[in-house]
Amino acid sequence: MECVCYVENPEASVAGKLVCSCGYLKDHHSGEAISHGYRQEGNKWIYERHVRQVPTDAFGDIVFEGQRNGKYVRVSSGTAPATLYELMTKQWGLNPPHLLISVTGGAKNFYLKPSLRNLFCRGLIKVAKSTGAWIITGGSHAGVMKHVGEAVRRYTMTSSSKEGEVVAIGVATWGIVHNRECLINKEGMFPVEYTLDEENQGRLSCLDHNHSHFILVDDGTHGKYGVEILLRSNLEKYISKQRMGTEDVGIETPIICVVLEGGEGTLNTIHSAMMNGMPCVIVEGSGRAADVLASVANLPVSQITISLMQKQLRTFFSETFNTFSDRRIISWTKKVQIRMHQLLTVFKAEKARNQELDVAILQALLKASSNASHLGKENLEHQLKLAVAWDRVDIAKSEIFTDKKRWKSSNLHQAMFAALVGNKPGFVELFLENGVNLGEFVTPEILERLYNNVPQSTLLYKKLRKAVEGERRRDASDNVDAKQRILLHHVSGILRELLGDFTEPFYEKPKDHQCKKHLSITQLTQHVSVFTECYRKDPKRAQKLLIRVSNAWGNTTCLRLAIEGDDQNFMAQGGVQSFLTKIWWGDISVDTQTWQVLLCMVLWPIIHSNFISFRLRAFYTAPVVVFYWNVLAYFGFLWLFSYVLLIDFQSQPSGREYFLYLWLFTLVCEEIRQVRAILYFSDIWNKLDVAAILVFLVGLACRWISETFYYGRIILCLDFIIYCFRVMHIFAVNKTLGPKIIMVKRMMKDIFFFLFLLALSIVAFGVAKQGILIHNEDRLDWIFQGVVYHPYRMIFGEIPIDVGFSGFDLNQCTLTGSDPYKPKCPEHDSNNNPIFPEWITVILLCIYLLFTNILLLNLLIAMFNYTFQLVQENTDKIWKFQRCHLIEEYHSRLFFPSAFLPVEKRLEEEEDFALLLWEGIMKENYLAKSIHKMGQSTEQQIRSTADKCVTVGKGFVTR
Repeated sequence: MECVCYVENPEASVAGKLVCSCGYLKDHHSGEAISHGYRQEGNKWIYERHVRQVPTDAFGDIVFEGQRNGKYVRVSSGTAPATLYELMTKQWGLNPPHLLISVTGGAKNFYLKPSLRNLFCRGLIKVAKSTGAWIITGGSHAGVMKHVGEAVRRYTMTSSSKEGEVVAIGVATWGIVHNRECLINKEGMFPVEYTLDEENQGRLSCLDHNHSHFILVDDGTHGKYGVEILLRSNLEKYISKQRMGTEDVGIETPIICVVLEGGEGTLNTIHSAMMNGMPCVIVEGSGRAADVLASVANLPVSQITISLMQKQLRTFFSETFNTFSDRRIISWTKKVQIRMHQLLTVFKAEKARNQELDVAILQALLKASSNASHLGKENLEHQLKLAVAWDRVDIAKSEIFTDKKRWKSSNLHQAMFAALVGNKPGFVELFLENGVNLGEFVTPEILERLYNNVPQSTLLYKKLRKAVEGERRRDASDNVDAKQRILLHHVSGILRELLGDFTEPFYEKPKDHQCKKHLSITQLTQHVSVFTECYRKDPKRAQKLLIRVSNAWGNTTCLRLAIEGDDQNFMAQGGVQSFLTKIWWGDISVDTQTWQVLLCMVLWPIIHSNFISFRLRAFYTAPVVVFYWNVLAYFGFLWLFSYVLLIDFQSQPSGREYFLYLWLFTLVCEEIRQVRAILYFSDIWNKLDVAAILVFLVGLACRWISETFYYGRIILCLDFIIYCFRVMHIFAVNKTLGPKIIMVKRMMKDIFFFLFLLALSIVAFGVAKQGILIHNEDRLDWIFQGVVYHPYRMIFGEIPIDVGFSGFDLNQCTLTGSDPYKPKCPEHDSNNNPIFPEWITVILLCIYLLFTNILLLNLLIAMFNYTFQLVQENTDKIWKFQRCHLIEEYHSRLFFPSAFLPVEKRLEEEEDFALLLWEGIMKENYLAKSIHKMGQSTEQQIRSTADKCVTVGKGFVTR
């Protein structure tokens, strides 16, 4: 934040220098802010108008005189808590806390008895270490923050690096930080050395050198305390709403306020915390506000009077009591009276000789959980979840598992699961002692959940995940999720892998999982067979089944499902193809020859009849006729395109060229009509259409600019190639050419792998040859020819003459490279004789030709042959499926869709019921035939004979 309007504060000055109402010196402001201030009416500084946010210029690592490294960041007072939490967990790498301890109290240095200080430091660190807590303070090197830093320092000095550090986060006001100038750098400081200078800090405060992280809150002012209070409160509230634990067992992060000494601001903090449901622990004996609250905590509200409060304030605020007005004393009394016993805990250090502060903190949290949202059994279970999250078996034994409560085994199952996942053997033992029945708890579902929550850093998890991924790749056709869960048969496989013959596969793979693929194939085969049976009995009814709209399938048809599901087996059925053929021919007889259709298209009066007026419309709206018209029109478009490029490409477009533009516009309109977002771009031919249109538009733009006129013609020539390739899609309907186009598409994938190997060979040989023959060629075009173009031409039989002495000719090259039309001469001596090692270049050429012409080209032929055989085996299915897509496209291009053969139809209720009933009868017929056929099989007859022999044998034995 920065001040953008300098308004002089007449009541403040620093060493004779002018000060703005924001607290900063005039020199700290920009010229724009100063000029803005002079124009300000009323000479009044307003925070909301005169402060603006700017990108932070202070962040990075901080080092305190070589003692401790930390992180820091300067943020705006309006920064979202979610942003700060993401910064701390993702950028700073802090683990999410299991407990949030907000320490508040005296901001200035105060005396604390050594015994109480030791008790406080030891208890605070113990609870933070055992629960994985974050400690949040004001961050300055004074008062309660200094005591917290001292506690962290003691722990750091006595612990090893493996134990991890205690997270102490200081949320301080940027404007009161002494020596903050050294923290500023727009690029960040990694690290910056910060020096504590308490002697010269004046009204400001130094950062405490024992905290691990600092959030410095800036609102654009200087020397103003308390700026961070609202942001700190919002941040603590946000963190307390985050859930800790696993996805199966988790609770919100608990938060507690620990109070040490303090003044009126501390009282306000405690009051606000309890109003928000935050439990507070008051350390008695620390002085001032803490002792005032501790002295009256156990009194009923009726006894907390103004006179009593006046007496307590005089006792614990003896030095400043004269500053307390009657109004302040009344305010203190009201805030002390408004308290919640379950949220306020007093830690009496003098009386609790055998109790530590950490126990008091955890007990306070357990006591606070007995509020309105956690009653009865739920309350105890919530307390148990907290104890497990903190790994405090002692708290669970003393506060939860008491003689007053008897636990059922089922009530401890969730906590048992959390203890196993969290690797807390102490709690597992405690739960077993208190009645958990492993026979009830350990079910296959629980075991699967446990194995799915194994820590990802362990060897077991990596092996299990590897087993899952391997199975997923093997069953890729089963539509398995990428993040498939770990199942028990995966565990069995890992145990067998680790223990070998010492284990048996007691977690078998489920039979339904093993047979899933085979069952799916069988079901699809049965569906196809049922439709075949329907079509054999009644073709018209069977075709109605294809286009019947079903609500159970999302208001679509089985034909649409088969098309979108890429079910080639279903689409290849005779009944489906017969239906598609009817759609393709429309009202024209399917026995009509192609030459007759073409003749009628050209000589349309032949089919004209006054008696039957709709014949002409029916003929020209049939998909087959629309297809042929599109074929003829497309060839006409290509002819016109090539004519304009070769003959009629003038500086000013001719009429033919304008007609070409109009024709292309109609093609663009058709593509726009077909667009259905993802479905449209999933078709490679649609992608090719879009590419051709875009290239044409680029060429057209260049063509209209005189400077790029020639380049526009080049681009349009290249675009003509794309449009020529587009012709292949038209012939997908042809039974002979259609599968060949599929072969070409699949071979294109093969050729990319081949080109990778070929490129390696070309570049390897080209660079070696060029480096041996030519010295310091700096012309990029000739480097490209020598390294890539010439080696590529060698593959097709053009043997170079410059690799040997016999081909050396100074007239065919340039000595210095000055002639742009000749290559540079190979290495030669002063007598212009070649000196390059001919034997090396010849050997390299032989190896190169052997590898590319024989090995790589034969590999490519083998790959193409494999793809050809693969497609050839399924030629009929592939063609029929491709034909379906083409028929669908040209059916949608009709001006008046045929009412005789709709693609989908919603039947009347009675007709729909009758059709489904007939389909059910056909299904029963198919099943009866299948059973009869199975009974007549040789295998079934042998099994039946064997069963009869067994029966007869048993009869002889009984006799």
